[in-house]
Amino acid sequence: MSMNNIAIVGGGIGGLVAALALVRRGIDVDVYEQAPELRELGAGVQISANGTHVLHAVGLKQGLENVQVLPAGKAIRLWNTGQSWKLFDLGMESVGRYGYPYITIHRGDLHGVIAQALEQAKPGAIHLNRKCVGLSQSADHVELRFESGDPVKAKIVVGADGVHSVIRENLFGASKPEFCGIIAWRGVLPMERVPVSISRTIGTNWIGPGGHVVHYPLRGGALLNIVALQERDDWKVEGWNVAGTTDEVLNDLRGWHPDLHAVFRAVDVPYKWALALRPTMNAWSKGRCTLLGDACHPMVPFLAQGAVMALEDGIVLARAIEKYGAQPEALSRYEAVRRDRANKVVDGSAAMIPRFHNRAMVDAAAAQAHVEHEWQVDRIRGRYDWLFTYDATSVPV
Repeated sequence: MSMNNIAIVGGGIGGLVAALALVRRGIDVDVYEQAPELRELGAGVQISANGTHVLHAVGLKQGLENVQVLPAGKAIRLWNTGQSWKLFDLGMESVGRYGYPYITIHRGDLHGVIAQALEQAKPGAIHLNRKCVGLSQSADHVELRFESGDPVKAKIVVGADGVHSVIRENLFGASKPEFCGIIAWRGVLPMERVPVSISRTIGTNWIGPGGHVVHYPLRGGALLNIVALQERDDWKVEGWNVAGTTDEVLNDLRGWHPDLHAVFRAVDVPYKWALALRPTMNAWSKGRCTLLGDACHPMVPFLAQGAVMALEDGIVLARAIEKYGAQPEALSRYEAVRRDRANKVVDGSAAMIPRFHNRAMVDAAAAQAHVEHEWQVDRIRGRYDWLFTYDATSVPV
């Protein structure tokens, strides 16, 4: 049995970026993905400057420019009247203030750009149909077992296998999901089906009593991504690919602006999932194994930082291994650098729920006062500047 240097379990965005960052540093790595083909969900993702900094640092700037959107800004709109307030400018202002752009991108497009770069850098690095079912450790290596195929030995194993992480369960035991009482609806539709009153150039957060809706452009402005998050406690099935019905999503958006109803009527199939978390973890690493991304810090998507945190994790991990070698010390340093920041983002994301879902917004005057208080310039900067200015490529390891 051959000995790999680094084995990453999970071929999602975080796992692939970690692998690419390692290969760029001359460190051998293989990725083991349980799916029979490499693909991402048909949904959008927002990547703020702290994330695009990582993507550019691993050589993806040009590849992203072919598929990303640079939204002009973000706006807040009121759930029933559509009244609008500017949240903040993006586009060139993000580059000027933070050094890197804020982009919106189809998850499949982002995933494809990273995977193609990794395959070019190390052909054959990604192994499909490799569902990990267990592991064992010794002083000098880890052995991974799979549902099919031979076991694999590696000096370091990284669990980048998401919220249902097999690696986390093997290291720290099973943990039950904590449902947040919020159901999310998502859809992607061609821009020609979108009502003319919906902006095609900015990201928009509609906020209301017990819910909010986010939409933004994808794929050069050809598509609109929409996600509606509503408080409900009768749906507790994990998973992003549960098909719902138009009638059900419109019922959840009863009383919301007609434009939002029109958008969801134009979505072929709305998908739903229940937002679930695990308790924050005080340790991510054990021996020669560690965790990355949603495997160790899943969060509600209210700061748009879930994917970005996985990007930050990936490059910090690669830098630590480059500095300390494929040894447990590298994992200890990685965890020490990343854990408190990631857990702060988990808490900050949850803290956005009452801002977006405030019950007072049933009343128009109360809604106006709420928006003007919560979205003052200084409050916005206080919530976002510490996120966007973080530099995962140079933070000391």
